[in-house]
Amino acid sequence: MKYSAGLKSQMIRRMASPDGVTATELAQEVGIHQTTLSRWLRDAATVKGLAIAPSAEGSETPMKPRRPRDWTPEEKLQAVIEAQSLPDEELGAFLRRKGLHEAQLQEWRAIILEGLKSRPARPSSKPTVSGRRIRELEKELERKEKALAEAAALLVLQKKVQALWGDADAPTGKKSAR
Repeated sequence: MKYSAGLKSQMIRRMASPDGVTATELAQEVGIHQTTLSRWLRDAATVKGLAIAPSAEGSETPMKPRRPRDWTPEEKLQAVIEAQSLPDEELGAFLRRKGLHEAQLQEWRAIILEGLKSRPARPSSKPTVSGRRIRELEKELERKEKALAEAAALLVLQKKVQALWGDADAPTGKKSAR
């Protein structure tokens, strides 16, 4: 059965309004099958890319729906605060009106709470007396390690020279008489 565009938009407005009724309740009231009403509502929000919202004069005003991931952090915070103050009976209508799922609201709430947790204080970048002393001692240790490595290398070299040329102080063998 074909339904007029005006009837469809009227049913969509009734389901999507802040005090909107469910598709099941509306189906019993008007005699249109619940799946048909649900499909109209879904199509109005996703397939056409437009949601029909009633304006002040009561005429239809197309507005582009915004995905929750396109919301600014301020809008997300405001939605969490508003939802927190609502009783459970009104939460469903609020979520439909905003185009949100309860899981998204819970995720945003968790992110906000995580951001509010205190973090350990960072150490200051200004050097302390003990920090300066540690750096000085580390430099001195590095200098002494280099000197020790140089002395060890000289000792090894001295032993190699003695092994090759022999001891310079030791007497040499007899010279030939030629």
